[in-house]
Amino acid sequence: MANTYTAITKQSGEWWIGWIEEIPGVNCQERTREELLETLKITLREAVNFNREEALEFAAPDYEEEPLTL
Repeated sequence: MANTYTAITKQSGEWWIGWIEEIPGVNCQERTREELLETLKITLREAVNFNREEALEFAAPDYEEEPLTL
């Protein structure tokens, strides 16, 4: 299941900065917009995986997973 997130980007001097609107703490800085978007994808993937692992660890051993669609 693919999810869509919103990357907010802007150029600040010689740098491109950006963050993911829906996930606090996912922000990056790169020299080009293309590098920024790729780094944001990698950082977002890591954050989602970390949050998932952490949530499952706290819920263990007895939990249920329910998909939610907004």
